[in-house]
Amino acid sequence: MSSLMNALSNWLVNPRRNPLARLHMHAVSSRLRKYGLRYDDLYDPYFDLDIKEALGRLPREVVDARIQRLKRAMDLSLKHQYLPEHLQVRAPSFPLDLDLSIRIMVVVVVTVASEAQQVPFRGYLSDMLALVKKENAEREALGALPLYQRTLP
Repeated sequence: MSSLMNALSNWLVNPRRNPLARLHMHAVSSRLRKYGLRYDDLYDPYFDLDIKEALGRLPREVVDARIQRLKRAMDLSLKHQYLPEHLQVRAPSFPLDLDLSIRIMVVVVVTVASEAQQVPFRGYLSDMLALVKKENAEREALGALPLYQRTLP
């Protein structure tokens, strides 16, 4: 029964298998693209100390870029505006009768042209967050207190 529930939950959240998850992913992607954000920008470091620790371990350039994206999104939101259309890059949609070699060539050209544009689901925090959570789980398994809950003697 557990494996059935696990398979069902994996199917529900996988956008490649579930069309409803795909629609949700596209809706979230379009909202993030309108403000120039990435999905990892939505994590709040004041809500979870693991996220704060993971952000502290990232290179300074990545954290500065995150802060700039958040400032720009707040500014646009206060002005009731969105990013200009030329900065909101979408994945190209192809007609079904297009030859595969032409599709590949178009994808390469579009990818090179839009490399510096908005890519909402390109993560920068997930790997470091997984590492921090793994370290905390190992620390808990060894019986040590978490780093941010230690007390001085």
